This record gives sequence, structure tokens and C-alpha cells, in this order.
Amino acid sequence: MTRCVLAAPAFFTALALRWGAAESPIQHVLIQMPLLVLAGALLAWNLKARRDWALPLFILALSVFLFWMLPRSVDWALTRAGEVAKLVSLPLLLGVPLRLSWPWLGPVLRGFLQANALSMLGVLGFLYIHAPIRICNSYLVSDQQDLGVGFLIAAAGLTCLWVCPVLFGQAEQDASPPWSFPGAKDLKS
Repeated sequence: MTRCVLAAPAFFTALALRWGAAESPIQHVLIQMPLLVLAGALLAWNLKARRDWALPLFILALSVFLFWMLPRSVDWALTRAGEVAKLVSLPLLLGVPLRLSWPWLGPVLRGFLQANALSMLGVLGFLYIHAPIRICNSYLVSDQQDLGVGFLIAAAGLTCLWVCPVLFGQAEQDASPPWSFPGAKDLKS
């Protein structure tokens, strides 16, 4: 019940933004889609997945993410069938599996994924700003350039968010790493 209460505001906010999605790619790609993924992650907040499910869940989340990154998919999401597919797949097939698999990913893989996300946002930002043609057919070139600037701002913001704990320290984690056995904390002393 608590998970639904946490996920509902993000989902219904994203649902309310769907009428403006056709007018603004920033609202569509940088606000509505991440809110849907956040709703799925909050829906699975207290759930735990078995370790042997982590890789299939992660591959599912990565596949859905790669599908929705394509400009053709962004255009398709403005149709009725695409809208339904987006509202179902982003929370349930990206947000939930990503949240369930994330604790089982090691710090090196997490860092790699974060660095890859930043580089993809930077490349997409550059591409959307400097492309001489429309990449998404549903939006004007000026809107596309604004989306490119939004991608670069998102990359800068996420860089600050992910680098601050490294530079300024973070709270010590009580949880033992996922590869350790139960009671491993007690053996350290």
C-alpha cells in the first residue's frame, strides 16, 4: 500500500502532462518519461529480487530504455497506441526491473552505467542541437534544439548529483555487499 502511495503522485503527474507532450519535447522526454520511470521505481521501493533475477531484470530494463531512446519511439509515443505503451512499459518494464536489479549491481557496474548515461546525454544534446534536419518528426527544429540544451543541462545536473558524494563523502553503509554471506558484518570485528 505504501508503495502505491509513493508511486501515485509521480504517475498521475506524468499522466497530467500527456496533453502538453505533443507541444514540447522537453516536457515529453525530460519530464514525463522520467516521471513514469520514477513511478515504477517507487512502486518497487520495498520489494527485493533474488540475486539470480538481477541480470534478466537489468537486461529487460536496459532493452526498454534503449527502445524509448530512439527518436522514432518518441514520435510513436504521441499516438494513442504509443501513449498506452509508454504509460505501461516505462513504469512496469523499466522502473520496476531497474529498481529490483540495482542493489545487486556492483559499484563498478553502477559507475559504468552512470558514466554511460552522462555521455549519452551529452552526445544526444550535441546531436539534437547541431543536426541540420529534424530528428523527431513531431517537433520543430527549434524545439529539437531546446531539447538538446535540456539534455546538456540534465547531464550537468546528474554529474553534480553523482560527483558530490564522491568529493564530499557519504554516510557509511551498514549493509554488507551483495556478494557476502549472512553474518559477514559480525566477522569484521
